[in-house]
Amino acid sequence: MYRLLSKLKNKNYRAALYNFYYFWKEKIRRTFVNIFLEFFKSNGYIIAPKKSFDDFYLREYKSYKEYRDVQVFHNKRKINKVFADEKTLTRVGNIIINEFDGKSEIRGLCHGSRNGFEQNYLREFSNKINAIGTDISDSAKNYKNSVQWDFHDINVDWEDNNHFIYTNSLDQSWQPKIALKTWLSQLTRDGLLIIEHTNSHTPTNASKSDPFGVRPTVMPYVLTLWFGSQISIEHSVSKKSNGRKMDAWLFVIRKNIKDVLLLN
Repeated sequence: MYRLLSKLKNKNYRAALYNFYYFWKEKIRRTFVNIFLEFFKSNGYIIAPKKSFDDFYLREYKSYKEYRDVQVFHNKRKINKVFADEKTLTRVGNIIINEFDGKSEIRGLCHGSRNGFEQNYLREFSNKINAIGTDISDSAKNYKNSVQWDFHDINVDWEDNNHFIYTNSLDQSWQPKIALKTWLSQLTRDGLLIIEHTNSHTPTNASKSDPFGVRPTVMPYVLTLWFGSQISIEHSVSKKSNGRKMDAWLFVIRKNIKDVLLLN
């Protein structure tokens, strides 16, 4: 039995079994919830979770270890799933190239890139772009141009050294204001922080694995609450090309001063 359990562990069947369990648990739960909601809807009532009325949500963990363990587990569980899509990354690539057209090399980071799809797409988009991806999980070492790193942490080699940072993983941060401050410090004075945000990043969809949620329309308010006039914000919206083809906001953030500090 011990050998069998060891064999299952080595082949990562734990994550596969969890995926199977999670899929059917969610399918059954949603079926019953939909029946329940339709009953009330047919009688003139609408029921919604409390979080759906919130503009901002941040889940708390007992410790950093709990946060890290949850992130690593779900990274491996979803290792072959890609939230980023080619259409949105093309938008990102065009923003980067238009901004830094005169540079022969455009250095960048893609934070929370799981299996490396994001940085490798941008590298193929233009031979000027030299991007690497980060992920908190040790699985990062298995993917091209990826490094294992907690994106909240300072890396002195990245300080003031990147022309752009792209992420769609701010919702996976347990300390989003700290993560943002770290990312801004990793940019050159004229660098761009590009955050992809969708309705999957809202309080309604916040969970143990995605602790931070904010409505896209509230995002500029949250950013200015934390950083004020030290930053400038632009945004654009377009449909994604994968999954449910939801709206994808790209928030492009610039530093108005060299060293951005937290205000709140």
